[in-house]
Amino acid sequence: MSIHRRVAALSGLLAGTLLLAFAGPPGTAQAATGTTLYASPTGSGSACTVSAPCSLTGAQRTVRAVDGSMSSDITVYLRGGTYTETTPLSFGPQDSGTGGHTVNWDAYPGEVPVISGGKKVTGFSLYDSSKNIYRAAVPAGTQSRQLFVNGVRAQRARGALNPSGFTLSGSSFTTSDASYTSFTNPSQTEIVDDNDWKQMRCPLQSITATSSGGSSLNVDPTCFANNNTDVQNPGYPFNGAGVLKLTGISWIENAYQLLTQPGQFYLDSNAGYLYYIPRTGENLATADVELPTAQELLDLSGTPGHLAPVNDTDPNAAYSGSWSTSTGRAYGDLGGDVHYTTTNGDSVSYTFTGTGLQVLSEVAPDEGGIDVYVDGVKTQSVNAEAATRLAQQAIVSVTGLAKGSHTVKLVKTSGTYMLIDGFTVIPDTVTPVQHIGFQGVTFAYDTWNQPTTSGYVDNQAGVLWDPVTHAPTRIPAAVQVHRGNDISFTRDTFTHLGGTGLDLADGTQNSNVTGSIITDTSGGGVSLGEVDDYYQTQTDLMTTGDTVADNTISYVGQDYHDAVGVWAGYTRNASIANNDIGYTPYSGISLGWGWGWASCTLKYTTCHHGTIYAGGNRITGNSVHNVMRTLHDGGPIYTNGGQGGGDGSMTSVLSGNVVAEGNDTNNMLYQDEGSSYWDTYDNVTRFGGSNWIGMWISTIHDIDIHDNYSDNASYNNAGTNITFNQATIVSSGAWPAAAQGIIAAARPSGQYRPLTGRIDDDEPTIAYTGSWSASANRGYGDFDDGVHYTTTNGDSASYTFAGTGVQILGEKSPDQGNVEVYLDGVSQGQVDTSATAKQAQQVVYSVQGLTPGSHTVQLVKRSGTYTTLDGFEITRTVDDTDAALQYTGSWTASTNRGDGDYGDDVHYAETDGDSVTVSFYGTGISYVTETNTDEGTVDVSLDGASQGSVSANASSRHAQQTLYTASGLGLGYHTLTLTKAGGTYLVVDRFDIS
Repeated sequence: MSIHRRVAALSGLLAGTLLLAFAGPPGTAQAATGTTLYASPTGSGSACTVSAPCSLTGAQRTVRAVDGSMSSDITVYLRGGTYTETTPLSFGPQDSGTGGHTVNWDAYPGEVPVISGGKKVTGFSLYDSSKNIYRAAVPAGTQSRQLFVNGVRAQRARGALNPSGFTLSGSSFTTSDASYTSFTNPSQTEIVDDNDWKQMRCPLQSITATSSGGSSLNVDPTCFANNNTDVQNPGYPFNGAGVLKLTGISWIENAYQLLTQPGQFYLDSNAGYLYYIPRTGENLATADVELPTAQELLDLSGTPGHLAPVNDTDPNAAYSGSWSTSTGRAYGDLGGDVHYTTTNGDSVSYTFTGTGLQVLSEVAPDEGGIDVYVDGVKTQSVNAEAATRLAQQAIVSVTGLAKGSHTVKLVKTSGTYMLIDGFTVIPDTVTPVQHIGFQGVTFAYDTWNQPTTSGYVDNQAGVLWDPVTHAPTRIPAAVQVHRGNDISFTRDTFTHLGGTGLDLADGTQNSNVTGSIITDTSGGGVSLGEVDDYYQTQTDLMTTGDTVADNTISYVGQDYHDAVGVWAGYTRNASIANNDIGYTPYSGISLGWGWGWASCTLKYTTCHHGTIYAGGNRITGNSVHNVMRTLHDGGPIYTNGGQGGGDGSMTSVLSGNVVAEGNDTNNMLYQDEGSSYWDTYDNVTRFGGSNWIGMWISTIHDIDIHDNYSDNASYNNAGTNITFNQATIVSSGAWPAAAQGIIAAARPSGQYRPLTGRIDDDEPTIAYTGSWSASANRGYGDFDDGVHYTTTNGDSASYTFAGTGVQILGEKSPDQGNVEVYLDGVSQGQVDTSATAKQAQQVVYSVQGLTPGSHTVQLVKRSGTYTTLDGFEITRTVDDTDAALQYTGSWTASTNRGDGDYGDDVHYAETDGDSVTVSFYGTGISYVTETNTDEGTVDVSLDGASQGSVSANASSRHAQQTLYTASGLGLGYHTLTLTKAGGTYLVVDRFDIS
């Protein structure tokens, strides 16, 4: 069938949708090798080609039409531009790759496709000139909790931090300040309480005047109950012993009257108006103002989805015989109660619609035999007798039934007791969404509106209590995978989001998030696993075999401060490796759940006690820095609950990580309650924490701690059966070679690490010698809101780089003095950093025009009370051989040319359309190469936008010529792509990044 006849044949299936053609030769069949489709935000033409691409929806439908007989991978290239979605793009098993092949949804080389849930807002006019408030109309009823202006997050209008003068009276906060009674739309106003490891939010019901002439902020009663008078405390395995309540106000949010500062906004949903105070330099007539309205961007869901047990009191359970109920047993029963009988022959029947059923009971010395019947036929016998009492055990698993109505009956045959604790219905066959990959795609601009009406009812680390059912839930993600298998996200970007970035949920297996950038999220970065499937015994229903590696994760938890960079609940054989995680309000990595559920007998005679399936997990090679900037009682790396598969057979590994700048943490490596069966070694901790490692209670057990390095000798070891070897304690920054090797390796691998010209002061490879300390959240305008400082003359900080220039960034202030600068070991003289007033991000020293290559810059304190280091601005030289460069097409490396190339080597391509892409973090980039008679036109694209073409043609060969430069970019992540468009060769020699 010809390509044109193939399109015609699909036209009936794709009614009303622009069609896609395969980029293959005539005669291409449905299952063609290397099938390639194209999609764009807006399509044109009757058939899709590179020049006339079609919609993402059309591409998805076409893939469904052909993937049933795949003999090779299918790739859908997403052309650059914004795909605006009001509802999430949904992928199911029908969209899966088949025959072991994958459906890839990839960015077209050099272009940036953005899946967006934002609504562009225009038509601003000055509304209040005295406060510089602008207003624009939006559809009445528009709901959103976020706003972004030119890619920068705006802040919901809020009052001062920790306002004084409030008293909690019942469910109201009262104050003598009468101004609150003037607030319009008080039911849209929220109070926020950051309390230890939790953040709690509640909307107000009203604001009324007090009898003394002040204001009473009356909290929504249901939300107040959830966050104060009726805080959920079921204990293990759902939460720990601590119960924090909403008892104070950290700030008041979302009232027009609180709109006072540049960069703040207020959305009046009822009236349909958006109010905003622009920052310096923002022109609302031309600015890109994005109001996120979609609450999810991409959903990949297999079956059966989320599984949660129902209690033994469920009405579908029919008990026959002399059954009794028991409550308050303190053994960890689901819902705090059980049904039990002592009479052989007594039975319980459970009727359900689905494909399977799991029955939860307990095992104990006084339990016995049970016969199991399915639809009237005996299928198995089980025995609940065991030497140790364990709660919530899946003693019966019935699976593989035809989908429909079934009845499972359990009959007591022996033992003193038969006990029923709960039932988990499996509603459908296990059919994962699978073999799908996304590469180079940006997911941006979504929101999450539930806190607006129900508040934020926190448990810990972005795990919440549902405000209605009180079941555990989580901050939802912009991209959600439920019951997935072999789902991959590679070099994607998740940014400007109102919830978490990405969630691999509900038994997702063998999936990965690799080399991606996750930044500026209201919730967490990546979530993995569940908190309520601890009892699971069926491998195909577990979260297992997933990988989160080589990602750069920063500035998560922008709204919900308990969120973390990477969170994992119950997982098996997960790998969290070589990620760079920084600038979080709470923990960097949090793995595990359940507290002492699997080990509380080490402390208590009777306790909530059961088993878990978690084990074989690995946290390795991560750089976690500048975390715990707001909340407390967490850590750069935090573990919770048991590992080891419940019996020690699957020890988990915590190794090769560098954790630094712990800020408000008590433990840099925090192995919290119930943590067990860990091998913790070859980690480096520095700059922060009361303890380099902490294990504070006896339910923490069977951890082998050895061969670690720290600048802090303090630790807390109150665990059980802990093999503890004190870390090698380092002073004055004199790290031994082994520790230096760990520091150098703990980061994303070279091909995924964004190149950068801006080096923050918390870069692990900066060598601090002496008694330096770190300070964050200073509020003085530091880069990334933090500096390193010392008070000791002679202390130094050194950084080695490959480049042609460097600037040292610090602050100047009255309490600072002279610093001496060395370049490649040669003194450049002293610089006076004193000033009459504090000045942030000052250039202390600058040099350019260095010979391309390796250089070392050093800063030495000579006088004054303090010396600060805020970072370095490098003009970084990147050779053509750098692993971070992405070559597409048929490139060849050429070495030892003797033509004056940087590094005496180049890469070259001979085919038009071949390209090279450079991803970098900074403000500028230059393309430096050779020019010659056999070279031609190069198309340039920056951040997905064409920059025109440059010519490398010249009358003779000239090495290391600058053909293209971009400067003055906003500090952030950028992508430059060069594409061969003419001539015999396209040559790449080096890039300079600043």
